[in-house]
Amino acid sequence: MIATTTPQFQKTLKGIGWMALTGMLFAGVTGIVRHLGSDMPAIEAAFIRYLIGLIMILPFLYSAVASGSYKTNLKLYAIRGMVHGIGVILWFYAMARIPMAEVTAIGYTAPIFVTIGAALFLGERLHIHRILAVVVGLVGVIIIIRPGFQEVGLGQLAQLSAAPLFAISFLLAKQFTGRSSPMEIVAMLSLFCTIVLFPGAVLQWRNPTFEELTWLALTALLATVGHYTLTKAFAVAPITVTQPISYLQLVWAVLIGIFLFGEAVDPFVLLGGAVIVSAITYISHRELQIAKKQITPSVAETKI
Repeated sequence: MIATTTPQFQKTLKGIGWMALTGMLFAGVTGIVRHLGSDMPAIEAAFIRYLIGLIMILPFLYSAVASGSYKTNLKLYAIRGMVHGIGVILWFYAMARIPMAEVTAIGYTAPIFVTIGAALFLGERLHIHRILAVVVGLVGVIIIIRPGFQEVGLGQLAQLSAAPLFAISFLLAKQFTGRSSPMEIVAMLSLFCTIVLFPGAVLQWRNPTFEELTWLALTALLATVGHYTLTKAFAVAPITVTQPISYLQLVWAVLIGIFLFGEAVDPFVLLGGAVIVSAITYISHRELQIAKKQITPSVAETKI
């Protein structure tokens, strides 16, 4: 009897699963930030979210500091925190001003930067099916946001600027996974994002209401868990495999926008969503098939 799975197959499957879960968690974050609106300055909302997230994972931060394991990557942790913090400010700004589906869709220019960066800096191979999945997913994104691009405002520009910053953050996270624990990576991101956002938050501070703090606390919980599951996905599967799976987040964002915020749906959204799901299904199937083929039967199995 020949084995039907390999360690690589299992890792690929886990990576796809972790990334699908990540998309659901971040879609929840998107919905909450949309609900909060633009009454609170974007940088203050981002600071409070990361501060609460930092408090939630203080034990893990203490463990990393006590062991001294963070010192190897301290400079890169700081760079990632600065880049990601600026991206978060731009994202909060965009979320308060344009529809959820459009924010999420524009954000999917990031996988293009990530896929190219993974090939250039992490040595990951750009298999044709991976490139095809990203390109087809991007086509789906363009189909969805085409009506909104008739007029480009500050919200669209903010999200377009955030995309390459998040791509840099994701590439750094992938680099950390080989030598740091997922919780250390998340804890350091929360720490440095909080530090980066603090000065701007103080300058634009207004006292938040109890309701706003409650929603931001839930945002912090979902986003912190989301960063953990994202790091787990990066740890077990190539980033060029997991990125197309992230397109599923757009489907969740569209559904939340429709049912919770009454955002209008047009045929472009339905068609683009179908294209994106097709791309995800294709890349998942191809990667699992490739992983299955990497079977090396044992001596006993070859005799059966």
